[in-house]
Amino acid sequence: MSVRVELEQVKERGVALVVLDRPAKHNAIDLEMAGQLSAAWREFRYDDSVRAVVVTGAGTKAFCTGIDRSVDVPQPPSPYSVDDPLIAIGPKANDLWKPVVAAVEGMACGGAFYLLGECEFVVASRDATFFDPHTTYGMVSAYESIYLAQRMPYGEVARLALMGTAERMSAARAHQTGLVSELTPPGQAVTAALRAASVVASHPTGAVQGTVRAVWAAAQAARAQAFGLAPHLIALGNLAPAEQGELFGGRGGGYRVR
Repeated sequence: MSVRVELEQVKERGVALVVLDRPAKHNAIDLEMAGQLSAAWREFRYDDSVRAVVVTGAGTKAFCTGIDRSVDVPQPPSPYSVDDPLIAIGPKANDLWKPVVAAVEGMACGGAFYLLGECEFVVASRDATFFDPHTTYGMVSAYESIYLAQRMPYGEVARLALMGTAERMSAARAHQTGLVSELTPPGQAVTAALRAASVVASHPTGAVQGTVRAVWAAAQAARAQAFGLAPHLIALGNLAPAEQGELFGGRGGGYRVR
């Protein structure tokens, strides 16, 4: 299993821990993991003992680095259709309105924002970093940027997306801009996220879920309109997969952290 669900905290706190468990691949998402994430969120809808969830990545090097580049995702021939295996990996996409808190250690980049964008708030280690490599490799940052635009000012979203792999946002800057709600010492993000989730889980769950739904609804119209454009922007702006592969294969290791 590439997604590990730990329920030890449920009896005492009402909190489940979901772990992306591919540390050797920096918790990159393959099709199996995408399916397991979707299934986990949907199962939590029926489990009254789970009143809140924390999601994190195994190890300390990465929360998640998005889609696994080795995954083959066949695309329909129509330029108006794009099959995206990450579109249903988040809790809201699976009709879960129990609160979800993300705990980030290490890197969070690219498709990781599909998950972070559907969490109620993010707790991060002080050595965590955030970046979006799409433009560097000839891909449109569509869904990722849309999710981030719900969390951060326009200029910060644009800079993170447009700078690609040349620059990473530090946890401190992510905290300043609103992407991260709490900073912790290295290795303590999960502990802090569980602590916060436990407080939320102690409140009456109907009121909590209604509040989650209300906050999500506040930006739902704009998000839905943007999502409607995203597949077309991707189809028009992405380089062909072979050209993307060439850019990815020639990637350099230099970047600055701000």
